[in-house]
Amino acid sequence: MKKLIVILTASVVFAACGGGKNGKDAAADPYDAKKTTENGNPSYDPNRGEGKFTKVEVPATLDAAMAAVGEKTYSVKCSSCHKLTDEKLVGPGWKGVTGRHTPEWIMNFATNTDAMINKDPKVQAMLEICLVRMPNQNLADEDARALYEFMRKNDGVK
Repeated sequence: MKKLIVILTASVVFAACGGGKNGKDAAADPYDAKKTTENGNPSYDPNRGEGKFTKVEVPATLDAAMAAVGEKTYSVKCSSCHKLTDEKLVGPGWKGVTGRHTPEWIMNFATNTDAMINKDPKVQAMLEICLVRMPNQNLADEDARALYEFMRKNDGVK
């Protein structure tokens, strides 16, 4: 009788798992690796990044107030792994980062870290060098934009 109860309980637990999608429809998953382009390649644009930012308006001059907010975010969430020089700490240094990557790519990586680590060739190459996955910092869109402005300030934009 105990074996029957254990088997029934295990069956209920496995059935409740529902295939590992946590109740989400697979077609609604925007990061589904099975989505492909016409020629069968994964639907990914390495110049844009993986996420919602497709066009970020960046003024020619620095927004000092926004950069100050970004500096606070850097000191709380980023400084333990990233230096403001080109020296690698845990992650790569930030000097020149706005020249190496587009604003869209940087902001998508900051707000959608896991998907970009899984799909973006640039991020995967950095991961091979750094050997540590960047943790998702749960940045809001506004925080990511302010952080980008601070990166611009660090890169010498006035």
